[in-house]
Amino acid sequence: MKFGMNLLLWTAGVTEEHFPLLGRLREIGFDGVELPLFDATESGLKQTARELDNLGLGRTAVCVCTPEANPISDDAAIRAAAVTHLKQRVDWCALVGAEVLCGPFHSALGLRTGRGRTDDEWKWCVDVLREVADHAATAGVLLSVEPLNRFEVYFLNTMADANQLVHEVGRAGCGYLYDSFHANIEEEDIAASIRDNAAGINHVHISENHRGVPGRGHIHWEPTFRELRACGYDGWLVIEAFGRALPELAAATCVWRDLFPTEETVATEGLALMRRGMGRA
Repeated sequence: MKFGMNLLLWTAGVTEEHFPLLGRLREIGFDGVELPLFDATESGLKQTARELDNLGLGRTAVCVCTPEANPISDDAAIRAAAVTHLKQRVDWCALVGAEVLCGPFHSALGLRTGRGRTDDEWKWCVDVLREVADHAATAGVLLSVEPLNRFEVYFLNTMADANQLVHEVGRAGCGYLYDSFHANIEEEDIAASIRDNAAGINHVHISENHRGVPGRGHIHWEPTFRELRACGYDGWLVIEAFGRALPELAAATCVWRDLFPTEETVATEGLALMRRGMGRA
């Protein structure tokens, strides 16, 4: 089991100015960090990789798709752009040494149609993910597709659907991400959802119901950790929280008030919660 911290709490892109933060997270006790890969340069990624190696920190990465690179668009050119977009992020993962590329890259983030998904959209998504997964396999990177709640996307909301999607993609290196925040909204029984759909889980986000400090909300952590342990999950547990340091991201995640006293509070209390919870489980 490895414990990580998603850096979106501080930045949408890691640069040299964030290296002291990386060192502090190592001091706190994290095994690694999750890097936002919305935009990057080869030189910057290599520099970040060297710093993370020096600190002994592992890494995963997160990205999204835009309307211009949407895997479920009815325009074949836009679907092709999605393949190119995601392959580039896979290549960036290889450069920076990230084991996992996660995120809601099944569809364009925030794009809604006023209806549910169609059979064609499902097929297009499977086709795109197969092509990207084949590329990721050659780079040694795992894909982890993230279902989000209904207020953020319409295409993929539940663990059962995510498990079915990666099953149909049919690539060993393509699984899905269990996120406690989204599951808290969408699942009828979170413990049962983990248990029934464990086969496809290859990454986990630990996120409180209000997006603040894990353990200070109403997520039922004991059954969450118990079922993850029972199903044999042994990958990354990554804290994902959002604040107001980045106005554009705060708007996208609907964070309108301060959810914690300091970012370090999120990191320290969240790590303690994960270690305690998995230890008891």
